[in-house]
Amino acid sequence: MFSKTYGAAILGIDAQMIQVEADVSDGLPGYELVGYLSSEVREAKERVRVAIHNAGFVLPPKKVTINLSPADLRKEGTAFDLPIAIAILTASGYLSEEMIAHTMFCGELSLNGELNPVNGILPIVLCAKKEGLKRMILPLANRAEARMMDGIEVLALQSLSDVVRVLQGGTYEEEVVTIEQETESGELPDFKDVCGQVIAKRAIEIAVAGGHNILFTGSPGAGKTMLASRIPSIMPALTKEESLELSKIYSVAGRLDGEKGLLTARPFRAPHHTVTPIAMAGGGRRPVPGEISLASGGVLFLDEFPEYSRQTIELLRQPLEEKKITINRMAGTCDYPATFLLVAAMNPCPCGAYPNRNLCRCTEPQIRRYQGRISRPILDRIDLFLQIAPVGYEELLQQGEQESSVQIRKRVEAARKLQYQRYRKLGIHTNAELPASSLKEYCPLGERETEMMKEAFYTYQLSARAYHRMIKVARTIADLAGEERILPEHLSEAACYRNEMKL
Repeated sequence: MFSKTYGAAILGIDAQMIQVEADVSDGLPGYELVGYLSSEVREAKERVRVAIHNAGFVLPPKKVTINLSPADLRKEGTAFDLPIAIAILTASGYLSEEMIAHTMFCGELSLNGELNPVNGILPIVLCAKKEGLKRMILPLANRAEARMMDGIEVLALQSLSDVVRVLQGGTYEEEVVTIEQETESGELPDFKDVCGQVIAKRAIEIAVAGGHNILFTGSPGAGKTMLASRIPSIMPALTKEESLELSKIYSVAGRLDGEKGLLTARPFRAPHHTVTPIAMAGGGRRPVPGEISLASGGVLFLDEFPEYSRQTIELLRQPLEEKKITINRMAGTCDYPATFLLVAAMNPCPCGAYPNRNLCRCTEPQIRRYQGRISRPILDRIDLFLQIAPVGYEELLQQGEQESSVQIRKRVEAARKLQYQRYRKLGIHTNAELPASSLKEYCPLGERETEMMKEAFYTYQLSARAYHRMIKVARTIADLAGEERILPEHLSEAACYRNEMKL
């Protein structure tokens, strides 16, 4: 007898529906799984066989063949256990095709028939809804995450026997799950606590308003980490689309707390400089999102930037340019979002005291080697370079309250709104995303401004990429000022942020 159920395979941060076909026929008793399977899926035949037996079902000694289609797509993970078991039980006569129609199954089976949770439930439920299925059956532990989505019935059950009982018409007592929508924490560090650093605050405001990458250079204790930690407090709230995409990333990575609902707070990721390239980019035998994808929609803060391995730093090239990262493995290729704001910080020299030669004991070759760890292609992808000076004694004693994050955030949101309206046809949201081919249309320069950019091009020895990025920064400065066109003062301020620390 033949039967067919539905499961799903994770591809990147999305899921694709998989048809699980089972045939129980006369012949030598045995189990055969086919369909381009990973080792954990091939092992499912033993888990499923024992789980079915311990759940109280007796299968006849017949030949069982299970096919996971499409056959050219590699299936990985343990989420196929439940659909395989249901397909076998249906083909064996315990269930009818009508009972499992329009239903997707997902879950790992333990040997005693219990359902164990799996990662990536959110994109799987979205896949079932997109494919027009009416019902989703999954482990009880995944219920909160699955119920974030409306428009599809979700049944969360404890064991295989419970699944069969409900499919046969048994009662289902739905446990009430209260999902408290996550809100941005009111305990985020605030810029009002930062004494002085007026220029740094201004540069950060520009970076956030236009989505521009920024590099802090300064001696230890100057406040680089303190400033970076406050950046999320002035970022606009996530849109619904951004919230859903971010939640899918964390769901696939197994980091989504379903009890708190969809993520609405922008992430702030600060991996240590010993992080491996795979942990940063994502991947592995079973690809999972890395730090740059977990920071998508938020901030990726890389402190002690030159201390990261060369390979780790260089892998940032594609994500910074394309806002995504492509992971290639033997089993296939998947894309992960990488729309993060890069905030990097570094000392000017190994000891951190340069250019104060009274304190710095580094030789010129040592300083050159240290600064040279950041390649020119990476520097070209950074829009603002800011040298952080230590706070003076008088600034520490200032009694007047500094400008708060709420005040800065209002200006940032106003600038972002202008950009959203301007680029609506292009499908982008910030000036930093504007392609070079559209600069003349959206960032026109007058005769005087063109002459200024020519002078800046030769003065700062800009590459074509850095030239275009400087114009985009000027466009953001104009947006913050509420100006329709880029004026000379906007270009002058943008040029100030190209002052890289050099020996």
